[in-house]
Parts: sequence; C-alpha cells; structure tokens
Amino acid sequence: MIYNIKDFGAKADGMTKATEAIRSAFAKCKEDGGGTVYVPAGKYLTGPAYLEDNTELNLEAGAELIFSDDIDDYKVVTSRWEGVKRDCYESCINAYGKSNISITGRGTLNGNGRKWWDIFLDGENKYPRPKLIAPYECEHVLIQGVFLTNSPSWTINTILCNNVTVDTVSIKNPADSPNTDGIDPESCRNVHISNCHIDVGDDCIAIKAGTEDTAERVSCENITITNCTMCHGHGGVVLGSEMSGDVKYVTISNCVFEGTERGIRLKSRRGRGGVIEDIRVNNIIMNKVHCPFIANLYYNCGPKGEEEFVWDKNPRPVTADTPAYRRLNFSNITCKEASASAGFFYGLAEKYVEDCSFEDVFVSMTGDGIADFPAMAKGVEPCKQKGFFLSNVKGIRFSNFTIKNVDGPAFELENAEEIVFSNCRIEDPVYECEAIVQKNTKDVKILG
Repeated sequence: MIYNIKDFGAKADGMTKATEAIRSAFAKCKEDGGGTVYVPAGKYLTGPAYLEDNTELNLEAGAELIFSDDIDDYKVVTSRWEGVKRDCYESCINAYGKSNISITGRGTLNGNGRKWWDIFLDGENKYPRPKLIAPYECEHVLIQGVFLTNSPSWTINTILCNNVTVDTVSIKNPADSPNTDGIDPESCRNVHISNCHIDVGDDCIAIKAGTEDTAERVSCENITITNCTMCHGHGGVVLGSEMSGDVKYVTISNCVFEGTERGIRLKSRRGRGGVIEDIRVNNIIMNKVHCPFIANLYYNCGPKGEEEFVWDKNPRPVTADTPAYRRLNFSNITCKEASASAGFFYGLAEKYVEDCSFEDVFVSMTGDGIADFPAMAKGVEPCKQKGFFLSNVKGIRFSNFTIKNVDGPAFELENAEEIVFSNCRIEDPVYECEAIVQKNTKDVKILG
C-alpha cells in the first residue's frame, strides 16, 4: 500500500508544518501491516518523524522534507552521542527497534541545521544536537538514492543495527558546519556502503564502537565501503576514535578522496581499549590530502584527551583498557599532492601497531600547501612535505612503495621492529639525504 502524505493533510508550501500528517501516514501504514509513505514533489516543513516496521519512506524527485529548526519540536530521548548513551535531542528521522525499514527515492532530506550549528558554536545547546537519520537497534535498514543536506550534526548514524545498506546517496553539508559527519555506523554488523558521494564538515565516513564510558561494548564489524567519492571533510574513512567495542573485518575499495584533510585515519588512545584489526584498503585515489595514512594511538581530542596517561610516551602496563591496531593492509593506492606527511603511524610505547603492509602505493608530496598536523597528538608539530613517520611499530612491510617530492627522509623509524622495504623508491627529492632514518630499531631489511 502507498500512503501519500498529502492525503493526510500535508501542504507543499514549505511553511505549514506537515509533522502530524506524516506521523498519521506512518501510523496508518503500521496499522495496515506496512507499506510506503510517499512524499510527492514539493517542499514540506516538518518536525521529527519515526519509521515503523516494514515501512518505506519514499521521496519523489523534486520532493523535499525540510526539518524544523524550532528546538521545541524536538523531544529529549535516550540515544548515543560520541559513543555514550545519554539524553539527546531526537533525530530528524528516527527508528527504535524496528525491522525492514527504508528511506528511498530521488528527493531531498534537508536538516536545516544552521541554527543548530550556531547554538553549538556558542556553547548554548543543552543536549547533543539531532542527527539527520538515526536508526537504533534496527534490522534490515536501507537508505538509497536520496540527497541529504544541512544535517544538524551527524548525517547518518546507525547505532547497534544489523544488515544496513546505504547506496547511491549524496550528502552535502557546508565545510564550516561542526561535526556533520557523513555516514557513521556505530556498533553495527553487516554494513554495506556503496556508490555514495559525500562532502561534509567533518569525517566523510567514520566507523565507531563506543568509548570507555559505554556500558555495553559492542563491536562494529563486517563493513564494506566501495565505489564512493569523498570530498573535503576531516577524513575520508576514519576508524575511531570511539572503538572500545572493537572495529574489525572492514574492506574499503574503489574510492576517490578529493581534498579530505586526511585519507585513511585510525585514532584512539589509552583508556579506551578495543582492537582495530583485519582492515583491507585497496584501489584508492587520493588528491590533495594533508596525510594519506594515519594510525594514531595518542589521539588527544575530546574528553580526557589532555590527561597524562594519554600523552605519556613511556611504556605503561598493558590492560583491558589498552587499545590495539593490527593487520592493516593497504594496496594499489595513488596519492597526489599530499601536503603534510606521506604517512603517520604512532603506536603506544607498550602496544605497538603490528603486522601491516603497503603494496603498490605511490605518494607525491607538494610544496604548495601550508604546514599542518599529520595527526592530533600532544607533541606532534605541524609539518610540510615530509615522509612517512613510524614510531612504536612492528612487522610493517613496504613493497613497491614510491614517495615523490619529499623534503627530508622518505621514512623515519623510531622504536621499530621487523620492518621490510622491498623495491621502494624516492623520486625527485627536494634535496639528497638519507632515505631511511632509524632510531632504536632492529631487524630492518632493505630489499631491491
């Protein structure tokens, strides 16, 4: 059955709130056992909406749902924000414990976020802002075809969901909009993200699994990301920093990153625990990123980030709260006009980043950019046109890895074990110097 929101009283004038009409359409759809709530062409102003079991929200080409920026329209509900269960404003589109839900079509969901961004930047928000789409503990979720814009905060945040597909979705949030991530699967299983274009004010895709303050630590696993373009934003694909429940079994392939500040970025710190493992990145083009590859376990942004146990570079006891990165594989990647650093791997003094490989990778540095931080950690300084820095690492293999236009050593190793370079090259260095600088290393092999 199809339930046209106009039949329930919605007016396509962009000014009259259609909240009750849309909710009535979903209620009737639920009463009849499921179906499609249909939004015909036109602009409709609305408050939050809730998906029901076996329902599809379908937006015709030319249809636009514009979400109210009146705070009184948004209830305070229990959800997650930055990995922790807490009181939050309800999202624009919500679903709690539902199954077989869909958002489809060629229309637009407009989060109308400017007022929310201003309130946040002025420090006046009482609770975390709404997300645009936030299914919670749902099964069989499909988001397909729609254009998403001006999200109040994260755009798509699936939480504790299973079997999620996001396909042919375009997301556009202004570059200066705070924390407007594109797609953030959080403690989810079996997530498929494909054929999307994402241009946002924070991370394009961020895979999360809760923080140390999350009572139930649930992994985010079995994630595929393919055939996507990411523009601007702080990171192309980011894992963490909320990863206390583990992030594993992730493939990222056939993607283009254009002007993202960082490319593939892993970030966490002591106290969070969790493991990021079995990550494969293949067939990627990056252009004009600050730093293409980051694995940082001294990430110091957010709550507790400035405490000594986070930034202390001396070894500390390994406990359940010690995070770990291992088995990260990168292959068939081209990075052009990288500005800060070719790469930055910064393991913990007591827990090295382990068992990683780079194969058939080309990184060309540019001198035209400004100096910037390759990663966020206390003591890390802005840099420009530098090579690949690796500290507290073990079992790293570089094969057919080329660095071009580097200003200084191509590789800087510190506290490194079992490092292998095979058929690696330096092209057009700014000046001739030692290609590999080593400090406190052992079992470093250079082949070919």
